Amino acid sequence: MPYVEVLAPQVPQQRKAALARSVTDGLMSAFGVGAETITLYFLPIAVEDYAHAGAMGIQDAGQRILIKVHAFRRSEAERRAAAIALTRGVCSAYGVPGDDVAVYFLDRDKSEVSHNAKLASD
Repeated sequence: MPYVEVLAPQVPQQRKAALARSVTDGLMSAFGVGAETITLYFLPIAVEDYAHAGAMGIQDAGQRILIKVHAFRRSEAERRAAAIALTRGVCSAYGVPGDDVAVYFLDRDKSEVSHNAKLASD
């Protein structure tokens, strides 16, 4: 843990690989965790499946990229450092401005996470 969901337009594999490296490095630095605890899931979103401000699939407008970070609660300073690192990584890998990147932290208590049928709080 953390698990990261990347909801973004489809891009070539090498750009996703660059983001995976960037996100992993950023979370290792911000959260003080090892690479072996970080997993990313890429969920491609087609422009026709995207709506913002009530409008569907606006071709000439930027499509927001959403990063959801499922992790144990961290301090505000740690989340801020992670948000900076993740936003920079997305901007670089996807060629978008920071205004098109949203990072949501979905904090979990250790009693809400299980691996191999054992709660992290056990």
